[in-house]
Amino acid sequence: MATTVRDVRLIALSLPDSTEKPAWGMPTFRVGGKIFAALADDDTSIGVKCPKEERAELIAAEPEKFFLRPGHDDNYAWIRVRLAAVQDAAELRSILTDSWRQAAPKRLVAAHPELTGGAG
Repeated sequence: MATTVRDVRLIALSLPDSTEKPAWGMPTFRVGGKIFAALADDDTSIGVKCPKEERAELIAAEPEKFFLRPGHDDNYAWIRVRLAAVQDAAELRSILTDSWRQAAPKRLVAAHPELTGGAG
């Protein structure tokens, strides 16, 4: 079963101190005032934080799932994820939690050791 916008919202808002706030006409999810996930305007993908040096490997390994929006993502530590290619809610939770950890204040991450495991 494909993951949906509803799944994104439920999981993102279940992470500690997460909030939803519209930006650029789209829902974004924030922690500590920083965006860790954003829904695309067509509801088929999300943008999440991802170190620039890891993006090419993810895209090469799973091009049906991960991509960059040319001209927009080039200079930012972000990657796009096609919701239809996400296996299940557990994988979506892993992706969103990894992005949350990158955006959250260090003290908040330290206060939630259950969320500091690997992305897999």
